Amino acid sequence: MMPLRHLLLPLCAMLLLPAPMPAAAGNRVAAAAATINRLPTLSTEQRHAVGIVIAAAPAATVPQRIDAYGQVLDPSQLVADAGRLDSSRAVAQAAAAETARLKGLFRGANASLKALQVAEAAQTQARVRAREARTEFLLRWGPLAQLSPAQRARLLEQLAGGRQLLLRANLLGRHTLGQMPKRALVDVDGVQVPARVLGALPQAAQMQSVGLLLLIPHPPSGLGPGAQLPVLLEGRGRAGRVVPDGALLYGQRGAYVYRVLPHKTPQGNTQFAPLPVTPLQTVGGAWLVTGLHADDRIVVQGAGVLWSLQGLGRIPGGAD
Repeated sequence: MMPLRHLLLPLCAMLLLPAPMPAAAGNRVAAAAATINRLPTLSTEQRHAVGIVIAAAPAATVPQRIDAYGQVLDPSQLVADAGRLDSSRAVAQAAAAETARLKGLFRGANASLKALQVAEAAQTQARVRAREARTEFLLRWGPLAQLSPAQRARLLEQLAGGRQLLLRANLLGRHTLGQMPKRALVDVDGVQVPARVLGALPQAAQMQSVGLLLLIPHPPSGLGPGAQLPVLLEGRGRAGRVVPDGALLYGQRGAYVYRVLPHKTPQGNTQFAPLPVTPLQTVGGAWLVTGLHADDRIVVQGAGVLWSLQGLGRIPGGAD
């Protein structure tokens, strides 16, 4: 069999040599420009010789994936913050009850106005401290602020016993979340451990990134507070078409693939044109992209040959 380089050289020469030059100078310029911008055209035998494979890109809906950086949280801080929140609420309720009692006594002339005013001032102060404690708890623990005291007590019992773990997942380089991820996978020594997404954490971490509070229901033995782990967040599915990694090429205008034009040349050869696409994310050894239609047939293997034949990646401005 003839070596591949011997087959490519005649193809390159055929595509890059100028067309026969007309007599008029203007026609010669037009012919030269057309030769430079002509699209790769191959016969069936030539396609097989250089290993070009043509196929349709299958449609797929793939969950959006976001890489994050997680750290297992110390439950003792949650215990302290929850205790401060509950105690401040109790103090505020006691102050309100005392104010109500003194108001009744004051109406019956059994308490002085000064005593009532002191009680009202204490009630106001207790209410402010309770509000501060709730705000601090909300900033640090976000979704856990919606739990009742009984629900928090059960969670704290699970955390203290190591039967559950809380983890903060930081989305590095981002300050907004967008859509809430549906689930999370925590990488523990190469094992993907599922975690539940509880919600967003309003307070930024030291890395100045938006964070999510995750709950690991059944953590591996030995995993504890302070551990730093990679996290993969999965959001809603994104629709597109899957193309092999080798089908994607990159130029000055971004990523593109070679599409087979629907009509053959008068000689019965296949013509290829670059088609811009938008890569969304990797899917195994392929890419999920947008910009392709169901009836598009693309080059899934051997796109680099067409890139060379067209003139080292030059894409015609009018290609679509």
